[in-house]
Amino acid sequence: MLNFALRRLPLRARKRGRHVTFGLLPLSFIPSFAHADGTAVDVTLPSVTVTASAPTQQATIDPDLPATVETVTPAQFQNWNVVNSEDVLQYMPNLAVRKRFIGDLNSIIAVRGTSNTQSARGLVYADGLLLSNLLGNSFSFPPEWSMVSPDEIEQVSVIYGPYSAAYPGNSLGATVLITTRMPTKFEVGADVKGFTQHFNQFGVNGNFNGSEVSASIGDKIGQFSYLLDVNHLENTSQPLQFGTLAKSSTPAKVTDTPVTGAYFYNNQTNTPTAVLGVNGEGIEHSINDQFKLKMQYDFTPTLQGGFTLGYWHHSYNSETSTFLRDANGNPVYSGNVNIGGYEYSIPEAEFAPSSGFSENWLYGVTLKTRNPTGWNAEAIASYYDISNSVARTANSGAPGNGPGTVTYGDGTGWKTLDLKTTYTPASPAAGLANHALTFGYHYDNYFLDNTTYNTLNWQDSSGSTFANAFSGKTQTQAVYAQDAWRFLPRWKLVYGVRYEDWQAYDGSEAVAGTRLPYSDVSDQHFSPKASLSFDVSDDLTLRASVARAYRFPTVSELFQGQINGSSIINNNPNLKPENDLSKELTAEWAHWNGLMRFTLFEDDVKNTIFSQTDTTVVPNVTNFQNIGEVRSRGVETSYQGEDVVVRGLDLMASLAYTQSKILENAQNPATVGKYFYRIPLWRADLVASYRIDDRSTVTAGVHYSGRQYNTLTNTDTNPDVFGGTSSYTVASVKYMFRPSKLSEIAIGIDNLFDERYFVYHPYPGRTFYVEGKLRI
Repeated sequence: MLNFALRRLPLRARKRGRHVTFGLLPLSFIPSFAHADGTAVDVTLPSVTVTASAPTQQATIDPDLPATVETVTPAQFQNWNVVNSEDVLQYMPNLAVRKRFIGDLNSIIAVRGTSNTQSARGLVYADGLLLSNLLGNSFSFPPEWSMVSPDEIEQVSVIYGPYSAAYPGNSLGATVLITTRMPTKFEVGADVKGFTQHFNQFGVNGNFNGSEVSASIGDKIGQFSYLLDVNHLENTSQPLQFGTLAKSSTPAKVTDTPVTGAYFYNNQTNTPTAVLGVNGEGIEHSINDQFKLKMQYDFTPTLQGGFTLGYWHHSYNSETSTFLRDANGNPVYSGNVNIGGYEYSIPEAEFAPSSGFSENWLYGVTLKTRNPTGWNAEAIASYYDISNSVARTANSGAPGNGPGTVTYGDGTGWKTLDLKTTYTPASPAAGLANHALTFGYHYDNYFLDNTTYNTLNWQDSSGSTFANAFSGKTQTQAVYAQDAWRFLPRWKLVYGVRYEDWQAYDGSEAVAGTRLPYSDVSDQHFSPKASLSFDVSDDLTLRASVARAYRFPTVSELFQGQINGSSIINNNPNLKPENDLSKELTAEWAHWNGLMRFTLFEDDVKNTIFSQTDTTVVPNVTNFQNIGEVRSRGVETSYQGEDVVVRGLDLMASLAYTQSKILENAQNPATVGKYFYRIPLWRADLVASYRIDDRSTVTAGVHYSGRQYNTLTNTDTNPDVFGGTSSYTVASVKYMFRPSKLSEIAIGIDNLFDERYFVYHPYPGRTFYVEGKLRI
């Protein structure tokens, strides 16, 4: 899949070129050195831009990054079933995205020893603008993927681990860098997709459908360029959650309502369980509308400014339903019922529906110089504003406009500022020939304000009485320095340090008019980094990296909880930051028409922040706590190649083993020695694309995820059911045909064999895609 201009170079030039221009590679970075062996002519190859269409900038990654980097481009992911921007990550080694359905907002990155609920351990940037929602650390705080359309992506690179001083401790898992394209001439494009899945489980058997329509227009006029993109996505999910009760052994009373329609199964702990209907998030119908405008202006050949305006509107309606029917066929939503001669008590809110919407704005300004060598500078400022957020939930599952609650999240968001200067050596004759320098400053401010009211009409009332509220802010300022020192012809040392000053302030909770503020807290830490690489030959590079990183608590981890009388419970404003020591040994080998990587890694995290139950106090308290120590060790292998075995066959393949265990946990001793939450022992991915001719391509892919646990005590012994977290093997296929150079049609299938698998919630069933694209 190295299908760039690199394909046209002879093999010897490819090998030498990879040390000159990183843009030639679609995978891991290979350190750049000046060789003195005299075996090749000293020719500097030109930079090659990686893109599926005419680019305006180099879609490259800093060759001095002291970490493993995996990269994909449209030349690869256009052959996959991609609807949302996070779909382009689906074949990254030892990485998965928790995506329960097309358009799911809770799409969290899981990588190495970071689970799919630890959202604050991942960073996502689009053209340097931070899209990570670091207001919390769970599936409720995913990156803002909807601010990027797949069609505007020029390249996506994943940096594994916290080895670069340029990124905060939230890079403990991975950092995703999205580069988008800008036009070089007038262009218009349109894309239409349709998709449908069939889902059959318990009392649900039906089709769930969706569609996406997008359009773009752009141009470059003199020194000014712009790209306007709009997108409309509408989809209905499969049932995401079922209402369950443990199988009863209590004989029914005469006053209990006899009902039929329940289903029975053994749950994740092998407990016999009754399934009563679709509840919780239910069957979610979501609508997403996106508008994005990007503008760039070249003030001089080496000075460029940019502006980004993004708008995203999301609305949803979660439908619930009961399977239970009384003797007259009427639905039963709550109360004491008789199922098979035994009594079950169904809570009033068991089948409560919900709905809501939010409006989100992204503002970004960039100014940077683009000198090929010497000093460069860059300034990036961004503001993400959740200007309008309303979530409504009924108190009862019964039909009608009954009482409920409404939660407002207006005024929530974050601001960032990044200033960076770099020095790139020009030649061995230059004064700093052996050093590539980076200095930077970072500022971010996250602010959260949620207020909930009781309402007599859950569907459209503004709220009648105050229920509760919580708010708070965090702020981080950081400075960093990094040097890539080539001290011998084949050796390079990348070393750096990051200093961070963090504080949380203005935290408070309120219930029934009682407001209890939190004391402000602050912390400061240095995070040193180092990486030593050796270029064994033109084709083989070895690298050893080590890094310290601190992941500071988020607003929700610190402040969100409840009030009981005059006491605050179920929160932890005294959380310590996660303290990580990461180590990595990597070998990268350019061979067999591609690039192979072998990596050993270890993440040793003290004070891991995670929601758990403190069993050492009575009564037990469940909240975010510090787990003493969690250690993750593993090995990764990956390969990307083009024209493998036969001309036209491109491959991406990876296999990873990760063992993540709890070594210390004073609040819950029963978890010590157990596997950490939702880290599969094995992950494997394989995708093969075969170019039949210049107009058509067929692709097949397979994902495998091994045994993992949904509890810290590893008591879920029956994982492949609703409520568990499955091992699974799923396959996908796609056929793409280009009737002309400006048009494209495709059909595809995900979950080809209709595997039923779970991430507590069911994943989608077999899903069919049809797509048409047109470019002018």
